[in-house]
Amino acid sequence: MKNNYYAVIMAGGVGSRFWPVSTKQFPKQFHDMLGKGDSLLQRTFKRLSKLIPKENILIATNSAYKDLVLDQLPDASEQQLLLEPTMRNTAPCILYAALKIQQKDPNAVMIVAPSDHWIDDEDEFIRNIQSSFNACAENDILMTLGIQPTNPNTGYGYIKFSTEAIVQNTAIKKVDNFTEKPDLQTAIQFLDSGNYVWNAGIFIWSVKSIVLAFEKYLPEMNTLFCKGNQTYNTDFEDDFIEDNYEKAENISIDYGIMQKANNIYTLPVDFGWNDLGTWSSLYEKLDKDKDNNAIVNAKTIFKDASNNMVSTSINKHVVIQGLNDFIVVEKDNVLLICPKKNEQEIKQIVAEVKQQFGDDLV
Repeated sequence: MKNNYYAVIMAGGVGSRFWPVSTKQFPKQFHDMLGKGDSLLQRTFKRLSKLIPKENILIATNSAYKDLVLDQLPDASEQQLLLEPTMRNTAPCILYAALKIQQKDPNAVMIVAPSDHWIDDEDEFIRNIQSSFNACAENDILMTLGIQPTNPNTGYGYIKFSTEAIVQNTAIKKVDNFTEKPDLQTAIQFLDSGNYVWNAGIFIWSVKSIVLAFEKYLPEMNTLFCKGNQTYNTDFEDDFIEDNYEKAENISIDYGIMQKANNIYTLPVDFGWNDLGTWSSLYEKLDKDKDNNAIVNAKTIFKDASNNMVSTSINKHVVIQGLNDFIVVEKDNVLLICPKKNEQEIKQIVAEVKQQFGDDLV
């Protein structure tokens, strides 16, 4: 475990596709979505702390979630929180974190990881991060982990990589290009070609390299945040961020840097990754009964019912008859019953609930 290793956990999203469990007041990263005893955020923090000193793990989140983060992560101090006063996508947050880390250690290497993904083989994940850290410490490169695809999924972005390993003695490949969510036929072609991986949004680089990239590709944003260099890691940091963060361009790191820079590399990996983006993706990770029903928290009786995803408050007694391929979710005074094939409409449902019943339920 090296003192110049840092992590930034992105924990500011709302996760509206997991409504009604995930709400603005209590988003999915703070829930134990799989019923394993830890929230997704807690699991991510524990996973990263196997390689990175706990005090070097920063958590980027909305200022409204400050107390939630501190409550769930007793090993993290208030100084480790990057509190965003307004949502500006991922690029401003990552630059803020990089400059804050650079003030502490100009030789730092860092990983940026979502707070709400699931990883089966955490030891393999740590080995992959270590390999990436080693490469980024020695080369001016920006890396992303590429997940070996298991099916022609149309819900993920894809990374095309060069067939040759570019960084000596590693499996790290040069990235040729990024593709946004493809149609099914294109996704099938990607898998057949053998040199495409899923884009998991997990990034590794030295702070030196990422700051240079911001200087080159997002110079206005870089100038804005560099004005705060004397305030980072001091009592004046919060005031600077409060006054200036909203002035930053609303842009993702993918569009702002990764799709422009020419020193982008990927490490194809396979550690049992799931982005837990929808109820169906959660269903895939859960144990099933003999009729392929997946259950979180509930005590259930199924009669002529199969392939259902059921999530309730703890020990809720649920009887389901004659229902197949449905999502059934109960939380407090809300019940959602939705065909799995229509789960992409849950975001629209949330908007309708907000309009008809008010903000309290969403």
